[in-house]
Amino acid sequence: MESLDLRVLADALAWKRAGHAVTLVTVVETWGSAPRPPGALLAVRHDGVVSGSVSGGCVEDDLIARTKAALQGGRAGAGDGASSLPNTIAYGVTKEEAARFGLPCGGTLRLVQEPLHDMGWVEQLLARTAAHELVARTLDLSTGAVTLASAQRGQAMQFDGQSLTTVFGPKWRLLLVGAGQLSQAVAQIAAMLDFEVLICDPREEYAATLDLASLGARRVPGMPDDVVRELKPDAHTAVVALSHDPKLDDMALMEALKSPAFYVGALGSRRNQANRKQRLAEHFDVTPDELARLHGPVGLAIDAKTPAEIAVSVVAQMVQVKNARPNPQ
Repeated sequence: MESLDLRVLADALAWKRAGHAVTLVTVVETWGSAPRPPGALLAVRHDGVVSGSVSGGCVEDDLIARTKAALQGGRAGAGDGASSLPNTIAYGVTKEEAARFGLPCGGTLRLVQEPLHDMGWVEQLLARTAAHELVARTLDLSTGAVTLASAQRGQAMQFDGQSLTTVFGPKWRLLLVGAGQLSQAVAQIAAMLDFEVLICDPREEYAATLDLASLGARRVPGMPDDVVRELKPDAHTAVVALSHDPKLDDMALMEALKSPAFYVGALGSRRNQANRKQRLAEHFDVTPDELARLHGPVGLAIDAKTPAEIAVSVVAQMVQVKNARPNPQ
């Protein structure tokens, strides 16, 4: 589940707290070249304001119009109690519909439309994912009841026509060791990709240059190895060492490589990386399997020269690993 979809739920919760009627729409099945994957969310407020997307714009106008009319008419959650129940909607069933709604290649989209009443489950889900927990949410279409349970990484969405189970994961995190120019460029790009960005650098002369508000990042005080231990990196966490100071980078890498972090990278030439791996093996008891997880030189081989170009290569490789795509190098 993308953190974009968690934002949709947060918007829906805020709207309900402000007294608005809200409908939640979930993509449950696609055929052909549907633009959004199963599990994608759209929240529609009674006045037509939306958050999220279920088709990249192909069917939103029609969906918003019908949802807005139902909400304003009190048929989809404007009243109290269970005034209406979840239902399914299909777009692009025929070739004519696919052309009408602009679905590419005759794609077909099936959605579950769900009036939101009790928002307790939304509050719980957002709190649990904020604590870096994977959560499975199950909707009973016959009653509208929602239950939450712990989920496993890789667990897929399930829909059998009566029950819909979707998995919501915690926000992806990136810990940068070092506060120099390259780290700041990486932070900006990662923040645009909706990563929670943390920066650790005990060197005040470097940290003093940080403009955290513009970077969309947060500084974490302390020595990098202590910060990594306290952070407890999980499978949604990346750690990238960019300080170019072995005293800072090596200790952080030692902790990160022994954690479940999905990506661990370090700045430096191939010769420097070889020396670093030797140090980590000899002095910090890092195993060959753990060392094999280290991405160094960090980033994709795009012949990057400037800090901004290097930052692009670093974040691109991080996303590549996150999305489990094979490395062409």
